[in-house]
Amino acid sequence: MQATAGASASNKKGAKEYLKNWIPYRIKRYWLFGIVTIVALVLPFIKINGNHFFLLNFDHKQLHFLFVRFDMQELYLMPFLLMLLFLGIFFMTTLGGRVWCGWACPQTIFRVIYRDLFETKLLHLRKRITNKQQEPDWSKPENRAKQGIAILLWSVLALIAAADFVWYFVPPEDFFQYIQNPGEHTVLIGFWIGIALFLIVDVVWLKENFCVYICPYSRVQSVMYDDDTIMAIYNTHRGGHIYDHEGQDAKKIVNSVKELKEREPEAECTACESCVKVCPTHIDIRQGMQLECINCLECVDACTKVMGALGKESLVVWSSPREIEKQEGKTKFIRPRTIAYAVALTIVFVALLVMGTKKEHMLLNINKTAQLYRFTHDGRIVNDYTFLFQNTDSKDHKYYFEVVNRPEIKIIKPSKPFKLTAGKKAKKIVQLEAVKPLAKDSRKDTPVPVTIKAYAVDDPEKIVVERNTVFVYPRWDIVQKKLQNMDE
Repeated sequence: MQATAGASASNKKGAKEYLKNWIPYRIKRYWLFGIVTIVALVLPFIKINGNHFFLLNFDHKQLHFLFVRFDMQELYLMPFLLMLLFLGIFFMTTLGGRVWCGWACPQTIFRVIYRDLFETKLLHLRKRITNKQQEPDWSKPENRAKQGIAILLWSVLALIAAADFVWYFVPPEDFFQYIQNPGEHTVLIGFWIGIALFLIVDVVWLKENFCVYICPYSRVQSVMYDDDTIMAIYNTHRGGHIYDHEGQDAKKIVNSVKELKEREPEAECTACESCVKVCPTHIDIRQGMQLECINCLECVDACTKVMGALGKESLVVWSSPREIEKQEGKTKFIRPRTIAYAVALTIVFVALLVMGTKKEHMLLNINKTAQLYRFTHDGRIVNDYTFLFQNTDSKDHKYYFEVVNRPEIKIIKPSKPFKLTAGKKAKKIVQLEAVKPLAKDSRKDTPVPVTIKAYAVDDPEKIVVERNTVFVYPRWDIVQKKLQNMDE
């Protein structure tokens, strides 16, 4: 008896030491969920010089990125943003598997709010957070009533979440103004309500089936995994083999501690099934890596608590196949694949920053009219153009332009600077005149390259662009004939 009591006391002491200062991954995820949610909700409201951190505004045909505004003509940045997004996902998956799914994906956050907060903590529809396999008894009227309350609470949050999504395409200041006149903005209202309805159906009825069957990420993740990818792994060397092999078609060969001990006397798994009960995607992590796993690490928490009570380390850990399954040493975070992704990400990010710094504070499109050239009544040779100006700055400016590389060509219209308010466009008919002969080719008309420098008169150093066009000079024999007719 004394020996037994001593062993029990020793186990309790070991458990106390092992779980000392232990913070479950679930709690860490909750903290991250809160940070992600606050950032997502607050970011659309933050503006610097009237520009948002990120806004793809189809209404005004603008892209705001890093508090810099780019107009539709400058959307060459979008491919860089998309490359940054996909390369970032590949890099993150290679390092940590589906860590995005378990730790930052809105789907996961929404399910935690609905299932763990509303159904479990507030309404007590579920007995405990640690058992996600046992559904409430829906035959009881009180449970149906509680479900209705949970759906109502989530519907309110779904409208907020849907609005937050819309704010990255329609700025909040416009959104709140538009919804006051729903009849004039039916498309916007339709998108908002449609997204909210989808979130309600998804979170209440689709649940984790969205992650398993609909989300394409689960299908492509496996090709990005290698032996050093961090994921939730069951240690068969310590815990023993519960299934005959890994994979979807594996058969369970052990259902109790007794059966496990008969097969593997040194196995430490208690067959408590805690890691199975807590899994939101309803898998058994002891079966090996499965595409349904979202790396939420709740199975790691469950096993840590059970084995910790025995004074032992968890059998389910967040590690790599190299370290746990193959036992070939520590995980290699720096390896050819991660280096390649890191280099590619760096190149794309630097290119994005460089392109962003070249943002033009005014836009200018030059179109030549269908008439190549014309002679005035006094024999001057004139080319006509249509200049489309746009003030992309946040302030009003006066604009003018000049021909920088051809002193023999001068501007005859417009003759003075013009004002353009912030964000507005203006179309100007421009006439350029050749004051000297530009070419003496009697076989064909001569296109003469011309560089136009347009600038804000009040800030010519910052707000300036250059555009190339051509001045068509007529055949020399036509010019001489025109001059001769005028002399007569």
